[in-house]
Amino acid sequence: LARSRTVGELLAPTSPFDKKCGRENWTVAFAPDGSYFAWSQGHRIVKLVPWSQCLNNFLLHGTKNVANSLSTRLPRQNSDNGQKNKPCEHIIDCGDIVWSLAFGSSVPEKQSRCVNIEWHRFKFGQDQLLLATGLNNGRIKIWDVYTGKLLLSLMDHTEVVRDLTFAPDGSLILVSASRDKTLRVWDLKDDGNMMKVLRGHQNWVYGCAFSPDSSILCSVGASKAVFLWDMDKYSMIRKLEGHHNDVVACEFSPDGALLATASYDTRVYVWDPHIGVILMEFGHLFPPPTPIFAGGANDRWVRSVSFSHDGLHIASLADDKMVRFWRIDEECPVQVAPLNNGLCCTFSTDGSVLAAGQDGSVYFWATPREVPNLQHLCRMAVRRVMPTNQVKNLPIPSKVVEFLCYQI
Repeated sequence: LARSRTVGELLAPTSPFDKKCGRENWTVAFAPDGSYFAWSQGHRIVKLVPWSQCLNNFLLHGTKNVANSLSTRLPRQNSDNGQKNKPCEHIIDCGDIVWSLAFGSSVPEKQSRCVNIEWHRFKFGQDQLLLATGLNNGRIKIWDVYTGKLLLSLMDHTEVVRDLTFAPDGSLILVSASRDKTLRVWDLKDDGNMMKVLRGHQNWVYGCAFSPDSSILCSVGASKAVFLWDMDKYSMIRKLEGHHNDVVACEFSPDGALLATASYDTRVYVWDPHIGVILMEFGHLFPPPTPIFAGGANDRWVRSVSFSHDGLHIASLADDKMVRFWRIDEECPVQVAPLNNGLCCTFSTDGSVLAAGQDGSVYFWATPREVPNLQHLCRMAVRRVMPTNQVKNLPIPSKVVEFLCYQI
């Protein structure tokens, strides 16, 4: 089995009085345009670094890289010299333990859903890049990535904000998932107005993810919950049934045709979200646990899952100290890498690197690279615009339909 090549690491600074507890890194994130990388260093601190300079440092100085040494080589930004977009690093103190992070960028053409737009405190220009941080006390703080300044504090959740996701369409619609069993929808172009509360989970909500066209939201949580929501009507479309334990992470494929979910039942499922069927199963324990004992193998719990931008690979992180890279059409991992206490992982914007967080530090691996064949590229192009039911009605051979529906 091939081993993934380490690209680099960002190590949290250790001080003599640093307690290990509170150093969990529950969240890592790349900006949509690939300009920044952010992670929670544990305690209350989020570190924001320009990603290209990060990569350069890895190349220059080998893979070892203490996060603090970055700051000495990065040009400090001078706020009044008009270099608004000169990326510079920021250390953000969020005032409470950080559980979730999400980048959002605005597209000026995307109108806010609110009426009296001219009354706003913020003028969202072309170059707006925001970082949302979800905190232990239920607050969500919104920061300007370029200046490191606090823009908004959203207060409605009563428990930990476990996950955050921005609509990919540039509308600055933000969804938060919380242990208070709700998801909340916020319009940041309307001064962070809370538009909707999505209720349906009976227990903690662990994660949420938008489909690439922003029309569907998936939310996952305790008690085997996987829910799909229509984000135009804010209504539940369906529940996906199949997991045997808490579901803790979810992500759509780049064309929106597939949905990956990770669970403490030691499995990653890949679903067709449009019809609610499981297309693939990636197991992390052999033989797989029976449903009765599905919660018992806690050294194999899957913590995180991420879909690569080529639409062909999925990364998973489990408690057996392994990162695995899977191909969506193969049963065994194509590459693995060791990682103790891994809690979260995500692919870089261009898909070339996987970042995974643990204990306040981040580790990076080169991802399996292959040139997708023309058939797959055509499949993704079709699936970006057509849901499964429409594909099944096309006047084309059944084998082609199966391929387009990821059933072969």
